[in-house]
Amino acid sequence: MAAEIVNPRSDSEAGTEQETGEPFDSFDPAFALHRGGKMAVQATVPIRDKDDLSLAYTPGVAKVCSAIAEQPDLVHDYTWKSSVVAVVTDGTAVLGLGDIGPEASLPVMEGKAILFKQFGGVDAVPIALDCTDADEIVETVVRLAPSFGGVNLEDISAPRCFEIERKLQERLDIPIFHDDQHGTAVVTLAALRNAARLSGRTLGELRAVISGAGAAGVAIAKMLVEAGIGDVAVADRKGVVSADRDDLTPVKRELASFTNKAGLSGTLDAALSGADVFIGVSGGTVPEPAVASMAKGAFVFAMANPNPEVHPEVAHKYAAVVATGRSDFPNQINNVLAFPGIFAGALQVRASRITEGMKLAAAEALASVVGDDLAADYVIPSPFDERVAPAVTAAVAAAARAEGVARR
Repeated sequence: MAAEIVNPRSDSEAGTEQETGEPFDSFDPAFALHRGGKMAVQATVPIRDKDDLSLAYTPGVAKVCSAIAEQPDLVHDYTWKSSVVAVVTDGTAVLGLGDIGPEASLPVMEGKAILFKQFGGVDAVPIALDCTDADEIVETVVRLAPSFGGVNLEDISAPRCFEIERKLQERLDIPIFHDDQHGTAVVTLAALRNAARLSGRTLGELRAVISGAGAAGVAIAKMLVEAGIGDVAVADRKGVVSADRDDLTPVKRELASFTNKAGLSGTLDAALSGADVFIGVSGGTVPEPAVASMAKGAFVFAMANPNPEVHPEVAHKYAAVVATGRSDFPNQINNVLAFPGIFAGALQVRASRITEGMKLAAAEALASVVGDDLAADYVIPSPFDERVAPAVTAAVAAAARAEGVARR
């Protein structure tokens, strides 16, 4: 079976109505598009007569089941396992909406699933769990895992998301990928590589400041350090995450151990003085004077949605390159540039996990798509650039083989 990007709704179907008695669809095209859901399931083989039926189901299916029972690895060849991903959430950190619960998260998970198919050719199944305990989520996903070739964790609040991903990686031999962390980090690194190239600098010459020490902020910091950034400091609501603070969670204590070489402390605004890069993944607003205090030719990646931490009109006064998370401004840092190709590459070689090397390879491949067209308003390609997914897929597959996690 394969997930097909269709909308099976019927215009004649009755829908949820507003207090006026009119369906929501009558007033808002978003509701009209979502009626009946955004995806369905279709067969990849025909069942036209009794011969087809006897092959697709009983008695023919019994031969395949028996073969897999004797040789479990055959499941990858004779079922959909190697080409399908579970998109798993508990609904606790959905977009900018927060903890809205599993049912309300489903439109987002459906959207994620069709993005997998549209941009990476990967089938995906939305799974919204009615539990928030980290161990319960892990146990549930472990029990579901035989049906899937990989697991995309989505919209699970920090710090539980770190623990859940780590425990699943320890217990399963399929790719586990928390997109809010690593997808964001891959695309951010790709854009930053190109911004640095545009300015004639290397990553090692840059000092970055990240606003937000949640899932995305922590992952971006780790990836920038892996990629060779000169220095990076991360700020949360209480200021720069530094080793001298006594209020840090275990995740933030670890973060402090490999960031902030300059030993900065105090506020985000103060840390921005002389900084080369601002990366916002927290919401809130950065005052214009703080942006003005950054180094000449700085880069501002203000990625909060729908309201960037620094509005592009303000950022352009001081920054050489400006990026946001929005599609109506140039240089959109959009996870869809990364996760479909990353999973496609991992599934292609039947990888046992997604390594740091595979993520770095994805970022490099994504950056390379821009090529000679590099410009201040084009440091990252569009999600609709058909070169993106194949480039990321090939790079991730090659990296998996090089790191010894590929099984074919």
